[in-house]
Amino acid sequence: MNLINDTRSRWRRLVHNRTIAKVTTEEELSKYPRNEGYEQGGANTWSSAEVLPTKASDIFWGLKSLRTWAAASLLITLFSCNHRNSSAPSTRVTLWRKDKLPYGTYVAYESLPYLFPNAEISVNRKDIASLSQKDGKKALIFIGHYAEPDASDVNALLNFVGDGNHVFISAFYFSDTLLRALNVRLGRSGLESMRDSLRLSVYQPVTNHSLSYVYPGAALDGWVDSLDDKYATVLGRDEKGRPNLIKFRYKGGGTFFLHFAPLAFSNYFLLHKNNKTYYDNVLSYIPENVNEVIWDESFRYNRRKGFSTLSYIMSQPPFAWALCLLLLLLLLLYLFESKRRQRIVPLIVPLRNTSLDFVTTIGRLYYQRRDNQNLAAKMVTHFQDYIRTKYNLPVHLSDPAFVQRLSYRTGISKDFLQALAKDILYVQQDENVTDGALLVLNQKLDEFYKQA
Repeated sequence: MNLINDTRSRWRRLVHNRTIAKVTTEEELSKYPRNEGYEQGGANTWSSAEVLPTKASDIFWGLKSLRTWAAASLLITLFSCNHRNSSAPSTRVTLWRKDKLPYGTYVAYESLPYLFPNAEISVNRKDIASLSQKDGKKALIFIGHYAEPDASDVNALLNFVGDGNHVFISAFYFSDTLLRALNVRLGRSGLESMRDSLRLSVYQPVTNHSLSYVYPGAALDGWVDSLDDKYATVLGRDEKGRPNLIKFRYKGGGTFFLHFAPLAFSNYFLLHKNNKTYYDNVLSYIPENVNEVIWDESFRYNRRKGFSTLSYIMSQPPFAWALCLLLLLLLLLYLFESKRRQRIVPLIVPLRNTSLDFVTTIGRLYYQRRDNQNLAAKMVTHFQDYIRTKYNLPVHLSDPAFVQRLSYRTGISKDFLQALAKDILYVQQDENVTDGALLVLNQKLDEFYKQA
């Protein structure tokens, strides 16, 4: 047992401490204990017999220890690789005012007091309709991924601007409701927006000179395909000269800005060279004398808060008409189909008369047995019972008076009845009734039943 424990400890030391392999003197070699079953190869080296275990169990434990240390080394290597990669800047686009990441908006938000020194800086997370339109002029600024106000939010924004306030929205995507209200059509190309640099320009508010800016980061920008020149003014363009910053002026002194390259307000863009002046020039179109600058986050928080399928359907006229028509059809179907209906009368199949089938079966049975005498007797018995039951006459076939009375009652000729009575007497007396005689008797009886 001691041998096994010593083997385990020595095997771990061989893997963990590389100095064992570098032992060169007898003095260093004496630091490691020896046991029986091991031998020294010389004064300055260990022999292979001493290093390797001599039992199968020792070999197993040694290999297990090697696998454990190999796995640990691999994990340490991966961790170190990840640690080195973690030092790379994040490419996550947040546009969040508190994010100091390259694509956050920490610099843009913290620079507002320098552009508007006399204004109060606040953050809005409520609905647009809840904004107060009193207490002086205000400027609402939103920079984010989605600006998707519904019809009520668009009306609230337009009323807010109509009272002399200012709205600046910079986003990747805009709702169709907002774009239709401003008569703007947005253009965007997936390949162009994914390029690895952004170049744009803005008209300087005082000199109206076009100033260009560029940075080696993500673009993800859009542009305006068409707009109404009577109400919209182009303040900035992209690298191909397409409008990406437009302004709408209202009679009350308010302005509405749409910007289609929000990454131009990211930390990366503003801190690259002299790009901070782009931020200053763009927001300088908002009057400096506003009383409050509102950094809006309502679209970020409430973009899908009040969304419902029914409200969206009712907001689209074709869907709304289709839903109303469907409800009307369901109402008509209910009114007509809810009336009480008579239950379907089940079809009752009349009982089948199986007497004929029974007689046929019995007849075939007698015919197959060729018992003509017995069959003829049954036919005669049925004939006699028929006369007694229907005509109340005692049957005496050999009595001419009986034939006379039967002819009078049935209206059948006397000659036919005499011939029938003669055939009946014949088959009653003859023990070997032939098929022909039985057939003749059957034909005459059928004729009698038809005339009787």
